[in-house]
Parts: sequence; C-alpha cells; structure tokens
Amino acid sequence: FPLLLQMTARLMLAVGGAVLGSLQFGYNTGVINAPQKVIEDFYNRTWLYRYEEPISPATLTTLWSLSVAIFSVGGMIGSFSVGLFVNRFGRRNSMLVSNVLAFVSAVLMGFSKMAFSFEMLILGRFIIGLYSGLTTGFVPMYVGEVSPTALRGALGTFHQLGIVLGILIAQVFGLDLIMGNDSLWPLLLGFIFVPALLQCVILPFAPESPRFLLINRNEENKAKSVLKKLRGTTDVSSDLQEMKEESRQMMREKKVTIMELFRSPMYRQPILIAIVLQLSQQLSGINAVFYYSTSIFEKAGVEQPVYATIGSGVVNTAFTVVSLFVVERAGRRTLHLIGLAGMAGCAVLMTIALTLLDQMPWMSYLSIVAIFGFVAFFEIGPGPIPWFIVAELFSQGPRPAAFAVAGLSNWTSNFIVGMGFQYIAQLCGSYVFIIFTVLLVLFFIFTYFKVPETKGRTFDEIASGFRQGGASQSDKTPDEFHSLGADSQV
Repeated sequence: FPLLLQMTARLMLAVGGAVLGSLQFGYNTGVINAPQKVIEDFYNRTWLYRYEEPISPATLTTLWSLSVAIFSVGGMIGSFSVGLFVNRFGRRNSMLVSNVLAFVSAVLMGFSKMAFSFEMLILGRFIIGLYSGLTTGFVPMYVGEVSPTALRGALGTFHQLGIVLGILIAQVFGLDLIMGNDSLWPLLLGFIFVPALLQCVILPFAPESPRFLLINRNEENKAKSVLKKLRGTTDVSSDLQEMKEESRQMMREKKVTIMELFRSPMYRQPILIAIVLQLSQQLSGINAVFYYSTSIFEKAGVEQPVYATIGSGVVNTAFTVVSLFVVERAGRRTLHLIGLAGMAGCAVLMTIALTLLDQMPWMSYLSIVAIFGFVAFFEIGPGPIPWFIVAELFSQGPRPAAFAVAGLSNWTSNFIVGMGFQYIAQLCGSYVFIIFTVLLVLFFIFTYFKVPETKGRTFDEIASGFRQGGASQSDKTPDEFHSLGADSQV
C-alpha cells in the first residue's frame, strides 16, 4: 500500500476534523426516525397544554412532516450559500464559523421540551439543516483540496463515511433503552453540541486549503509550508506546479457565477453531470429506505424492526469502508455503474417480496436481504461518488458555484422524496420500488454514455477533457477494463 505512506498525521487531522461536519449531517438525517412516537406525544401534550384540546391527526402529520422536512429546506439554503463563505473566510475557517449554527440548534432542540415549544424544535431542525447544507459544500471541497491526487477518491469517500457513521450513531442512540425515550429525547436531539465542540477544538490545528491560499489569496509561501506539512516531504514542487497551472487557467477563466455555469458551453456538460449524479443519489430511493426503514420492516413482518434498521446502518457503514479501498482502483465511473445496477436489481427483489408477502410469509426475509443489498450497492457507487466527483469535474474558478448547484439539487430532491414518499407509498403500495427501479435504469444509461472517468487525473486534465468537447468514450474503455482486470488478482 504505497498510498498509505502519503497519509501524514497532518492530513489525517485535516480530514478527520472536517469529517466531523459530515457526521453531524448524517446524525441529523437519521436521528428523527426512531423517536417519532415520543416526539409526536410531546406535540400532542403541548397542544393540549396550550389550546386545551387534543391535536387533530392531520395537524400532527403536518407538524411531523415539517419537523422532518424543514431540515432539507435549511439544507437547500445552506448548500446554496457555500460560495459566500469559502472564498471570503477560506475553507477551514468557514467550517469553524458554521459551528455557531450547530450550537444554537442544539440549545433550541435540547430545551424545546422544557419550554413546551415545538416551534423551538422545528426552528432547531431548520438551523441544523442550514449547517448541514453548508457542510455538504465545505467538507468535500476542503478534503478534495488538501488531498494528494492519488488519495483524492479514498479521502473523498470519508465525507460519505462520516454521514453513514452519523446515521448509525443516531439509530443506536435512538433506541428506547438509550435516549429514544420520553425523558431523554431532548438530549438525543441536543447531542449535536458534542461533535461541534470537538470540531472547534481540532480544526484550529488543521491547515487552510493550500489551493485556496495559492489560487485565491496568492500567498505562495504559506501554501508551500502548508503543503510540506500535509505531504510530509520538503519537495512539494509537483503539487505547487499543478496548482499554478490551475491558477493560470483561472486567470483566464474569471470567477464563475451560477448562471454562467449554465450559459457557457464549456461548463454545460460537467454541470449537467454533477446535477444528474446528485439526483441519482437521492432519487435512487435510498432516503425512502432510511426515513421509513422501520415501517418498511414492520410491513415486511419483522419482529424487531428497530434492530433490522440498525442492521442496515451497519451494512451501510461497512460498504462505505469497502468503497474507500476500491475507489482508487476500480475507478469512479465503474463503481457508480455497478452500484446503480445492483440497486435496480434489489429494488425488483424488494417489489417481488412485498407483493408476495401475503401468500408466502418467508418473503419477509427476502425483503430484508433486498434492503441490505440495496444499501450495500448504494454505498459502492451512488453514495460517495457524486459528492467528490463535483470537486473533480471543475477547476478552482467555477468550483464553489458548482458545489452550490450540486448541493441545491441534492437537497431539493432529498426534500421531494422526504415529503412525497409517504403519499406515493400509500398510492402504489408494494409497487413503490418500481418507480425507483425505472429511475435507476435511466441513471445507469446516463452514466454509461456521459460520465468520464476521473481517477488518477489532475483537476486540470479533467477540465481540459471537457474543453475538447467531452472526453470521447472510446479512448478510455480499454484502459478501464484493463485496470479492472489487473486488480482482480489483488
């Protein structure tokens, strides 16, 4: 593993500190699933206390959906504001400053029960949504910019690993025995102050992104000393050379606004790819599985659905680690295709299992296998890859704008699935996964024909590939198969 030699302590500290932000995002995505009943009780009691009548089921459903989905609304706004921060404060300081939001949110949600106020809880969810939206821009951007080219994919996967670990922690903490009960749920929601505090302690020791220092601030000496620490060698000339080349390109291409991304023919292809890949992550149905996993398992007749849900969290984490080791070998494009195809297969299985459940009770086991498979294939491709491929498809000039657009499309589709899935599931019953199957097949076709391989190429090479009118497919297929063949002996 010559790659592991490039992992210096400073690089680990930088990535580790940043990924705490991803952990927050995952935690807040998953935390709301388990204590649903307890929090609905709290809403009911608060309503009684105020208006001296019980809450109507319709109002309760609305309040609950709002508590879940307002997180995504915050995320949309947050992800869209990424550019305002990163170029002004720098990547690292942006991550530090945004922790203010996490602390405010922790206080609001943690004390909502004492204050008899569900507004505080919903506002807290919105604010941590803002924070998470910013995070989905800051973390992949920072990690992509501090990593050496050979480790960019592996370290880029850490963002996704942070997210799934966060989801898993939230699922475990949300058990009745731990914090998912009537007395402790405010602590469960307010727990986010712990990672925020940790990040405030770690990040001051992490370096600023050398790309930002050199290209945006023009501070070459600072960039050089940061690079030496990050790479653990005194000779960082090749890294600096690559950045200067990118900087020269950037002098030619001025800072790009979001509108220009769509207008300029040079960026149209990569921004389309970035958007469709984000959609392929959210519209694959993975959030439907996460938000409603407990009820899906109940419907499938599983005795202890909570533990099955945690099981899928464990599978999730395990396969993200697998992806981490494979992504620099098999290539991004290949993995994304494998993931999409596998998920489509599992979605079909899922549909069969749910349809035949009444005739054959043992089908409930097939549905668990299908869900676990679905989650595993997700973490091989559509989970980690869309996040860091955005950093790879764009050079330094348009990158913040591209992250804003990609983040917005991710959060918007997240919101649509979060709000719409319950209604669609009621309409379609067990056929709901067919919709996702069709989408997955479409995303597969798009990826096959449109997405170039970015493994092992510098940011500049990738960008110039698009300048020549998109990388032609023919020139990379043999190489891709060759690299797969070579790795199968490993």
